[in-house]
Amino acid sequence: MKKRISTVLAVILAMAMLMTACGTADSGGGSAEGGDKKDASGDNKEIVLVAKVDGIAWFDDMRLGVEEFDQAFDDVSARQVAPESADAALQISLIEDCIASGVDAICIVPVDPEALSSVIEKARDAGITVIVHEGSALAGVADFDMEAFDNEEFGALYGENLAQAMGGKGDYVGIVGGLSMQTHMTWYNAAVDYITENYPDMHLVSEEPYEDSVDSTVAYEVSQEIMKTYPDLGGALCMTVEAGGSFAKYLEETNNKAVKIVTLSVPSSNGNYIADGWIAYGQCWRPADAGYAMLNIAYKMLQGEEMTDGVDLGKTGYESLKVKDGIIYGDAALSFTEDNIAEYDF
Repeated sequence: MKKRISTVLAVILAMAMLMTACGTADSGGGSAEGGDKKDASGDNKEIVLVAKVDGIAWFDDMRLGVEEFDQAFDDVSARQVAPESADAALQISLIEDCIASGVDAICIVPVDPEALSSVIEKARDAGITVIVHEGSALAGVADFDMEAFDNEEFGALYGENLAQAMGGKGDYVGIVGGLSMQTHMTWYNAAVDYITENYPDMHLVSEEPYEDSVDSTVAYEVSQEIMKTYPDLGGALCMTVEAGGSFAKYLEETNNKAVKIVTLSVPSSNGNYIADGWIAYGQCWRPADAGYAMLNIAYKMLQGEEMTDGVDLGKTGYESLKVKDGIIYGDAALSFTEDNIAEYDF
């Protein structure tokens, strides 16, 4: 009799452990606002945004948009996850986790779009909606790529702003997060092409841009290296917030006002350098709004809505989008100078 009771208890215990394990797998992993928000019907849609890297100002702000979306929709559980460094392999691992946990949609800001192609195909084969941002090379692989604006035009703005700051002459250099980061390279190449065509007295000293891995420590070291190699440098095109802020920090420390910086900016991160004149121009789009807009595309698709011209995603610059060849275009570019930087609080 005792043996039978022990056997029954063992079976009950094993079943309890199995149910607990399944519940853990279904949760999607990671701590997150909204990650455990489910109604009794189980109809909630789980959407995960996989950012490039954790712990930097850009994606800290994007997380705010994800949290806002999660709070705005009772039938959505939304969260943001990101690797500790800007590494495609680490992103792939996070996406694999999302696939295994059976989320409804994944939004991705890819470190290396081409490296993520296979895992995105795997996600879609599993019935998961996939939206990417800053990854036009994945148009046709993901359900949609969303761009905040035309990246060629944004790059040309970089070139014009640097030319204006440098007076149309002098030596300049470029810094990107990585040579595989598609949007950074698009901006950089468009800026260089614009300068070459319109400002013949400006000279690019290094045809291949420097890389900072979207890391402020690396960016500071790169800034030092550049100034030692090109002491008469007149300007820098910085495609990451970290590059612009770190370069400005080095210029301030060395009291070098000759180098003009045009950079991707988050006002809360490097706005002080813009206000004080160490950065000539800042360019960006609101990361929180981009995060919200990505999630809204995924949500609308999960609701059966089609993405067509004129779709409104509920944020400034995303009210009437254009859709072409698998890419959704907004009009959300922002430009900062010392005259207007105080107007922005993100």
